Amino acid sequence: MVPSRWVFGYGSLIWRPAFEYAERAPAHVRGWERRFHQGSTDHRGTPEQPGRVVTLEPADDSRCWGMAYRVEEAVWTRVVEGLDVRESGGYVRHRVQLTFAESSRETQDAEMYVAAAGNRNYLGPASIDAIARQVLRSEGPSGHNVEYVLELQQALVTMGADDAHVEALAARVQQLRSGG
Repeated sequence: MVPSRWVFGYGSLIWRPAFEYAERAPAHVRGWERRFHQGSTDHRGTPEQPGRVVTLEPADDSRCWGMAYRVEEAVWTRVVEGLDVRESGGYVRHRVQLTFAESSRETQDAEMYVAAAGNRNYLGPASIDAIARQVLRSEGPSGHNVEYVLELQQALVTMGADDAHVEALAARVQQLRSGG
């Protein structure tokens, strides 16, 4: 087998990895929960009107589902350099252990990007309604912030992964879009 490493994505990397990989598989990390606490001034918003995107917050009894990508060693440096640029708005790499949805697979170490509280674009907690209203107002070079929320929600549904925070936000965004 060709030497390889793993990357874990829990936001837009689930449906739009935009890098070369040898394999992808649903997986989760323990001790983290997905939250729309990170501002996006470079992809789904602007410096004047930041969008809201996900980061992970520590949560002892939680697990966060996403997509794991096996990257061959020969392209690893190029892939990580590209991800370092893509995730430059406050995200830093963390080493984590993946557990795959397919129970017969062994756990794997992986790299993932987390935007911790205190980074320059961190927006922090807010009500689902406030986040939804900000999402509706925000658009950036990668598209409208609504698209990000709904694509993430659909990707998680397709994987069979439950995430109450994403579901609640997607429902509120859709409700506000239809005049509610």
